[in-house]
Amino acid sequence: MTDVDVEQIFISRRRVLALGGSAMAVVAASCLFPEAARASPKESIAKLAELVGGDAMEKGRVDIALPAFTDRGPFTRIVVTVDSPMSPEDHVKAIHVVAERNTVPEVASFYLGPHNGRARVVTRIRLAKSQSIVAAAEMSDGTVYLGRARTKVSRGGGGCG
Repeated sequence: MTDVDVEQIFISRRRVLALGGSAMAVVAASCLFPEAARASPKESIAKLAELVGGDAMEKGRVDIALPAFTDRGPFTRIVVTVDSPMSPEDHVKAIHVVAERNTVPEVASFYLGPHNGRARVVTRIRLAKSQSIVAAAEMSDGTVYLGRARTKVSRGGGGCG
């Protein structure tokens, strides 16, 4: 090896270390200074209206269970239950979940039918900050029902979230 080759290797290692350090700084900054949520309650309701085809939405029949207070925002457990007999004549076709203050309001959509037996979904969602969660249930007769629940997310326990 010549002196030039050794110098080129040393420079490339230095660059790799610099890039690695820069990447770590970006990750740390994103945890310390999280991006401001861009969604608003109006945007989340507009997203629900888009998901259900603009149908009129009524309150009731949808129950959302989530902790009133959590220090695990990135892993918040949510249970959505819809009061429905789940018969071929009267069943839930879809459940849509939105988070009012997340960067992107749409969280998940679940598609059901009478074969499901129960109109109940359980999942974990990521919450950027304290906010309300809204779920819409599309019924087989075309009606849409809304449910809402609120949770407070602590900044201390869940890492970046």
